[in-house]
Amino acid sequence: MVHRWDRLTFLHWSYDPAVVQELLPEGLTVDTFGGRAWVGLVPFMMEVRAARGPSLPWISHFCETNVRTYATAADGTRGVWFLSLDAARLPAVATARTAYRLPYFWSSMSLGQQDGVVSYSSERRWPGPRGTKSVVKVRPGEAFGADDLADLDHFLTARWRLYSAHRSGQRSALAEHPAWPLHRAELLELDDELVSAAGLPTPTGDPICHWSPGVEVRIGLPHKLTTLQ
Repeated sequence: MVHRWDRLTFLHWSYDPAVVQELLPEGLTVDTFGGRAWVGLVPFMMEVRAARGPSLPWISHFCETNVRTYATAADGTRGVWFLSLDAARLPAVATARTAYRLPYFWSSMSLGQQDGVVSYSSERRWPGPRGTKSVVKVRPGEAFGADDLADLDHFLTARWRLYSAHRSGQRSALAEHPAWPLHRAELLELDDELVSAAGLPTPTGDPICHWSPGVEVRIGLPHKLTTLQ
């Protein structure tokens, strides 16, 4: 599939690696930076289409918010482990839960932009429990230059693989896209229940905040992970 991820905000907090490891399946190890695990809350606008053919505006364009962390697999690869994903289109949720075994939820969601402020809201519908909410407001700033980005910025955003769980074993899929065009961003409002609903302690302290106008992404078919001998 071809995706377009637009008007995306990354909010990241650090955690004790042991706390995050408890939420990972056997075969994945939490990926750390500076001795800490990192968890992201990432709201954005999604466009989905097949590798060939046009997209259908209502079914293909919708808001999404994911709660994610980073892991290494037994085959030596590194990628994203999604703790939850909320999306505003029920058919997309059903497809992703079935084909990719990803923990998607159907939610009422919106994304707005006014006077330089980008606003995201989400309220979970299905599967339960209903009503889990998230509100994020940010003010994007100037773009990072290539020399402005530190190793941690790359660690939190430069990921081109996702993992999922399947009854036959762990799977991974490639997510090919250009490097994120990242901007500085000011967090104006945060009222989130998604991170704690994913099984984590409520985050403390100010998150690291990035914003991006977006990239086009090609998602490969999932394949079974191999174990190194």
